[in-house]
Amino acid sequence: MITSTDVLIVGGGPAGLAAAIALRQRGIDCVVVEAMSPAIDKACGEGLMPDALCALEALGVSMTEEDGYYFQGIRFANRNHHVDAVFPKGQGIGVRRTRLHNRLVQRASHSGASLFWNSRMKLIDRHAALINGAPIGFKWLVGADGQGSAVRRWSGLDQARKKRIRYGFRRHYEVKPWSQFVEVYWGGSGQLYITPVSQQCVCVVLVTADPKHDRDILVDFPQVAQRLNHAPLLSQQRGAVTATRRLRRVADGTVALIGDSSGSTDAITGEGLAMSFRQAQALAEAICKGNLEQYNPAHERIGRLPHAMSSLMLTMARWPVVEARAMRTLASTPEWFHELLSVHMGAKDLLEFALHRGPQFGWKLLSET
Repeated sequence: MITSTDVLIVGGGPAGLAAAIALRQRGIDCVVVEAMSPAIDKACGEGLMPDALCALEALGVSMTEEDGYYFQGIRFANRNHHVDAVFPKGQGIGVRRTRLHNRLVQRASHSGASLFWNSRMKLIDRHAALINGAPIGFKWLVGADGQGSAVRRWSGLDQARKKRIRYGFRRHYEVKPWSQFVEVYWGGSGQLYITPVSQQCVCVVLVTADPKHDRDILVDFPQVAQRLNHAPLLSQQRGAVTATRRLRRVADGTVALIGDSSGSTDAITGEGLAMSFRQAQALAEAICKGNLEQYNPAHERIGRLPHAMSSLMLTMARWPVVEARAMRTLASTPEWFHELLSVHMGAKDLLEFALHRGPQFGWKLLSET
């Protein structure tokens, strides 16, 4: 049994494993403790955007066509209009969450991180804990234990500047993907995401503000329901919480948070994993320099654009009239949608886009009848 380590990471999901890998890349010892056993699943859209793949590459994890299904861009659609755009650079990949988790577990293990699965952990203070009843000492503590983070509450980092909850419901269907895009359908109950994850499987997720959504997730999306009418269901419906949460601080002294425990954007952005992977590098660099304080502004910078894009899209989600007019506007000027996707991918500056296109977009939005 290990009796001491440089960093104790609580949570063995993608964020915790990414942190472990980034730490080991810098020669820092770490222990990951997780209550579940791999592979850990989660009801998410299962799409990795090009920036997420670049961040994974930096961690030494390369995804290939054997892992999932490549997609080339994003399509928005409602009952009356649709618009799509290819990524300004690179491509994304749809991959089952369990497959991604297994790849990260393998990389973390090969990097020399110590992984404790099916384990119980009790914090004693900021430098000592019990793992399955055995004591372990550490210099740094990292909370990677998700939306309901116990480490966040224990450390006093639970003060949020902004918080909003929505809910996701996921299924998998056995059907050949019909599009080169991740498709986002806008309807009365929320947004429906279609992500190709293999040659014969698509992931379907409804994201809604209704926690007790008791209807078929396809009921408001007849065009999708028709495509999936005879497709076998490959997984039982699974639910999860998706939160917009911004914390005042994500690090204090010797304790830091990463991934959903450190705040999150709504799943509508598709940027949750990419943010976690970038946070892992920033956190590891701060620990390497012995100064967690520098992680706070780095974390803020990483989340700035995803939070801004989340606010924009949630405005559409919250107001049907805005969504209808925005979709009509984007469908009539698809080059604007391409520019928005470039902003979302960090290839174009958000402020530049707002100054250049904002007045035109606003005028056309208001003049639509």
